[in-house]
Amino acid sequence: MTLTVTRTLKLQQNLFSTRTLSLSLLKSLSSISRERKPEDQDRREFAEEAKTHNSNLLLVHENREILTMDLDDYTIIKEGEAEILMHNKNKVFFNKAQVHNRDLSIAVLRTFISKRKEEHEARLSRRTKPVKKASEKDASGSSKPAADNEKSNGECEEKVSEKDALGSAAEEVTNERAEDNEKLNGECEVPEEITEDRPCSLTEEQMMTTERKSQGVLEPPRVLEALSASGLRALRYAREVEGIGQVVALDNDKDSVEACRRNIKFNGSIAISKVESHLADARVYMLTHPKEFDVVDLDPYGSPSIFLDSAVQSVADGGLLMCTATDMAVLCGGNGEVCYSKYGSYPLRGKYCHEMALRILLASIESHANRYKRYIVPVLSVQIDFYVRVFVRIYTSASAMKNTPLKLSYVYQCIGCDSFHLQPIGRTISKNNSVRYLPGFGPAVPQECSDCGKKFNMGGPIWSAPIHDQEWVSSILGGVKCMKDRYPAYDHISAVLTSVSEELPDVPLFLSLHNLCATLKCTSPQAVIFRSAVINAGYRISGKNSSRESSST
Repeated sequence: MTLTVTRTLKLQQNLFSTRTLSLSLLKSLSSISRERKPEDQDRREFAEEAKTHNSNLLLVHENREILTMDLDDYTIIKEGEAEILMHNKNKVFFNKAQVHNRDLSIAVLRTFISKRKEEHEARLSRRTKPVKKASEKDASGSSKPAADNEKSNGECEEKVSEKDALGSAAEEVTNERAEDNEKLNGECEVPEEITEDRPCSLTEEQMMTTERKSQGVLEPPRVLEALSASGLRALRYAREVEGIGQVVALDNDKDSVEACRRNIKFNGSIAISKVESHLADARVYMLTHPKEFDVVDLDPYGSPSIFLDSAVQSVADGGLLMCTATDMAVLCGGNGEVCYSKYGSYPLRGKYCHEMALRILLASIESHANRYKRYIVPVLSVQIDFYVRVFVRIYTSASAMKNTPLKLSYVYQCIGCDSFHLQPIGRTISKNNSVRYLPGFGPAVPQECSDCGKKFNMGGPIWSAPIHDQEWVSSILGGVKCMKDRYPAYDHISAVLTSVSEELPDVPLFLSLHNLCATLKCTSPQAVIFRSAVINAGYRISGKNSSRESSST
């Protein structure tokens, strides 16, 4: 009887101590939040304390939401500034090797935000200068004859000629200018073309108000991660990229969405306020949200081909599309017919197969964009480990879209040696300030190779224009070096970016020095000696991933 009473008292004491522990933990968390401790330290201290007392893990956040789970069933994985709870049964896919992909994406996203801000400020300065000049002329009482077709008597007028529409920059300015003007809410709108019978009178106060509002038009970029899985990438975007807006994480799997929402809560108030997770088909979601996202990230397990058509429609004008393809066996020529069915291009099995995979993916994205009067401008394209990753900006312009055939080419590869030749699909002729678009000349090669006498295989079409923007590459590399402590894979991505910055931008594909020497049946010289000889002969040369060479006359 005494033992039973003693056990009962002990159980009551344990229950009371557990409740006291929970109350003390809640009080300590509230005091921590009042003291504004760092969020990571707050969460880590709480998890460790709960772990030592063998109790359930209570996640208490600023929104008073409490989530209870058994800590023993989960493993905490930290990458960058984000942490996720990974179930021991591994129901949700997590690829540890993609840390290079996520680090590089964060670096490009940071550069995109700064470039986007610079472009917006340049646009504002160009747009406000004519308005200020008009106000100064009105105040001084000077006016010009009506025949000059310029601003007079308070009329604000802006004209866009067809020639200006030929340039991609002018198209971007026109599109975003129209969007900005729609958001001025009652102020004087400046449409693209205003005739003299539609005057727009502005006082000095109204112009100042309009200028202040136009400066606030640029909102933080919205990001869509179409295939989120555990949500680690979206959480890193929200916690590590300054100036980012809402991050929408999509997945078509219920377990993945539950895991993503759990990880959002686990990462605290910043993640809760910026990241939202939805159970939806990415293709349907992107089609129903046209031009709503400044950044769209596609990182599927396999081929991205089924997502490209909806992705190019979901990106806003001047926005960024980040796309990964992991089906390298298909893109590198293992299954040429499958590659043609997915990407509309036939691959060749040469030493340059990885670069050709990049150019096939770019050509496929351009093809999908052209269907909606859009085109792409690549800023960075890399091949890392088992996948290729491209970063392209998307613009809308029916006139600039006509230049697409100039950027695509077929490839003739000799089956006996490394000789290859490119045949552009289109060409242009300029006459009397007008441009005519014509089909390209051909054939580019004879029936037999002039070097070894063998025949040619034909592949493509591929993207034969530059696959990088050297200014962007320099900015991304500079940003990575300045913040190297914040990149877990700094050594790898800095090496890749350095190699990219040294490439010849206008030379598609490359030649292998070892293969050339094998064809000539001679000993391979040192790379340094060979480069010096090529440069002294008046040619240009650059390295490609340390073991491949690319040269041009």
